[in-house]
Amino acid sequence: MNQPINTHSTEAFRGKYIKSETDLDLMLKTDFGKFFIVKVEDLIRMIKLPVPPSRATTHTFIYLTEGEANMTIGSQSFTIYKDECLIVPAGQVYSFSKHDINKGYLCNFHNDFIIGKFAKNDLLKEFDFLNIWANPCIKLNPQCSIFIRQLLERILIDYVENGLSNIEIIQSYFIALLCEINIVQKPLTGVGQNASINLTNKFKELLFKHIREKHLVSDYASLLNVSPNHLNKVVKSVTDKSPTKWIDESIVLEAKVLLYQTSFSISEVASQIGIDDQSYFSRLFKKYEGISPFQFRKMIEVS
Repeated sequence: MNQPINTHSTEAFRGKYIKSETDLDLMLKTDFGKFFIVKVEDLIRMIKLPVPPSRATTHTFIYLTEGEANMTIGSQSFTIYKDECLIVPAGQVYSFSKHDINKGYLCNFHNDFIIGKFAKNDLLKEFDFLNIWANPCIKLNPQCSIFIRQLLERILIDYVENGLSNIEIIQSYFIALLCEINIVQKPLTGVGQNASINLTNKFKELLFKHIREKHLVSDYASLLNVSPNHLNKVVKSVTDKSPTKWIDESIVLEAKVLLYQTSFSISEVASQIGIDDQSYFSRLFKKYEGISPFQFRKMIEVS
């Protein structure tokens, strides 16, 4: 389990799976099959930065052995250090703007990969950290960190040499890794706060599902069977941010993804996120980003 990853193996990965920057761009924006793993230091040398707000249908897991990593997930920025993990749930919006000095592992995986031949759908419910509302940063204790690193080393060795031809073995090791994380992961709960946190998490989950058609606090309060005032009070107490601001930021995030990942016009982007008034959309976007949607798209094209 402690066998080091040699230079030949990492070069083999680069030669076998990443032949151009276009391949890498597709890897980051879309599914690369159901699973891939790579060393962070190998991947980061080939990434063209910045990576504007993007969304994938797979989960991303990062574990650092040295240095630090900075990423914006949703509307918040996060930094992890040695022996810490960062998890971007499938469907969440992420971006990053600079090369950090670090080493570690990055895995990208689909829910179908976790289930595979032997697991049941219920297994996914065991891993709260894969939910859109979860805390993406996970600190590992020293013993757990050793286990996680050993599992990642073993998975990478097999993946580099054989791809997914031994998928059941890789799946078994990876599920063990997720179970190790589950032991130390601290969910966003507290004594006397469970009801408030559960309501806030449900609000975030609904926001993720309905942001393109529901833009009012009353819309979500109705779905949750609570009053708008109660929802406002609870969400503000748990997150220090009002539901209205959560909604506005989510609208802008959706717009940023569309401006980057599609060729829609500005008016079409506004329409896609449920806003008929383009001038209102532009004002809202500029309020949170400091620039207009047109300037944001131009900035991406230049970079």
